[in-house]
Amino acid sequence: MMESNLQSSGRLRPVDLARAHGLSTQAVRNYEAAGILPAAERTPHGYRTYTPLHAQALHAFLALVPGHGHAKATSIMQAVNRDATEDALRLIDESHAQLLDDRRTLQAAEAAVGDLDPVPQERSTTFVGPLSRRLGIRPATLRKWERAGLVQPRRDPQTGYRVYAAADVRDARLVHQLRRGGYLLAQIAPLIAQVRSAGGVAPLESMLRDWRARLSARSRAMLTGAAALDAYLDCRPAPPGDEPSASPATDPVPPPGAAGA
Repeated sequence: MMESNLQSSGRLRPVDLARAHGLSTQAVRNYEAAGILPAAERTPHGYRTYTPLHAQALHAFLALVPGHGHAKATSIMQAVNRDATEDALRLIDESHAQLLDDRRTLQAAEAAVGDLDPVPQERSTTFVGPLSRRLGIRPATLRKWERAGLVQPRRDPQTGYRVYAAADVRDARLVHQLRRGGYLLAQIAPLIAQVRSAGGVAPLESMLRDWRARLSARSRAMLTGAAALDAYLDCRPAPPGDEPSASPATDPVPPPGAAGA
């Protein structure tokens, strides 16, 4: 009887909220405890009761996760639920800025890979001086890239000189292209690792296509999350102090002779 009364009055049990979103009741409780959902009311017997507003909050959170990640979506919902909407919007802006930066990195990687020639099959090698002149950089720059793990020349056992094989030249050219695009060595390192693990540039092209598809999916997910969050913001009551100011008709009438009368 209590369950039907709760549902008919617009109130929901944890299980109702959980089933509607494919979650466990414990997950719903955890989301409330984390501040993702507003605090639930309690019955006289201590049972949690939720409302359609809680359902809207849960829907918004689950819609935000694919585009922003669990941690960022949690922070966004926490900010909204403590009436810090500006903080939530700033977090969303940060995610969009990161997505744009990722797109620029992808474009630079695609351009750099497209400019590279296939690694020749013959065992051609070169040394630090000729390679630095070919790239138009100082030998010290190549040594810095080596310390960062971006190029891995072997050492001649007799002379100790650095010897760059064809694959090392490919890596150095790729690093050079990306550095010219303004990317940091720490940002370039994962791409170089992918080139090495793929065994060359050709298999990397498939990875770049997958990367672009993931960015597009993330962008669409952000749109979906934004729509759900906007709906939740519309449902929330105005925070204290945000009530509309009195209309001119109800404002006090200035006394006769006052400035502007």
